[in-house]
Amino acid sequence: MSNRTPIPNINIGQVYDQRYSDSEVHYDRLGNLAGFFGRNMPVHRHDRFFQMHYVKSGTVRVYLDDQQFIESGPMFFLTPPTVTHSFVTEPQSDGHVLTVRQHLVWQLIESDPSLVPAGLQVHPACVVLAKLPAADQAEGVRLERWLEALSEEFASPAPGRDAALQSLTRLIMISLLRLSPNSREATPARHEDLKIFHRFNALIEDHYLEHWPLAHYAAQIGVTEARLNDICRRIADLPSKRLVLERLMQEAKRLLLFSASSVNEICYQLGFKDPAYFSRFFNRYAGLTPGDYRQRQSALQ
Repeated sequence: MSNRTPIPNINIGQVYDQRYSDSEVHYDRLGNLAGFFGRNMPVHRHDRFFQMHYVKSGTVRVYLDDQQFIESGPMFFLTPPTVTHSFVTEPQSDGHVLTVRQHLVWQLIESDPSLVPAGLQVHPACVVLAKLPAADQAEGVRLERWLEALSEEFASPAPGRDAALQSLTRLIMISLLRLSPNSREATPARHEDLKIFHRFNALIEDHYLEHWPLAHYAAQIGVTEARLNDICRRIADLPSKRLVLERLMQEAKRLLLFSASSVNEICYQLGFKDPAYFSRFFNRYAGLTPGDYRQRQSALQ
């Protein structure tokens, strides 16, 4: 348990949507990102980016640094740059994910310091809109309206699109900063269990291509397979095996979208020995064959 693995820094524009690798603002539906990364998002950070997840419905398990929140939508959580976070959303949950370069937010605060109390930085926040005080409920309604408008604008090739995205992003960030003081209190979490869960996810990242059995993961961490599975179910509401399979699926989707490798080549890159078995595996979890998934995603871009 003494091993320390660097916490991954994820650049959405490079890992997920390379069309916007240099963009200052990136938006997508929560359901689309969950379809790519999986419903369990292991601990990670976003250097030089603020990120906001707005979840419309369903229970969400959020970990901001060492703080645990278990809340139901509509809600949002805001993560400033370098703040480590992980989260699990329910299968039918949808909403919005906005990623913004930090200098845009700093400029906004510099132009109106009243957005952040004097001498304080922007802190991570988890806010439930149904539990807002009466004075802030109108702001919660505006936030959802701005997010829907941003979703429409991001999908539009209309003239002035970039200017509209910048303006809507400023309005959204103002709402987030206004509402963030209503952040919920964190719920207790067993520190040792979180350490084991994060260690498991770090080992998955290092070894998922080797198709380790769960017993091997448990042995490396120094716990029983049963305890590892129990911790994963309590923290992520998912069995330990599912977390490994979701990481394999994420990499399979990434290679299908962003590489020119054939499906058979991707099969072997992922450590599978039989292309037919890989195709059945992918179809079981994505509802499409690898070839159909690649074709459908290409048509959407």
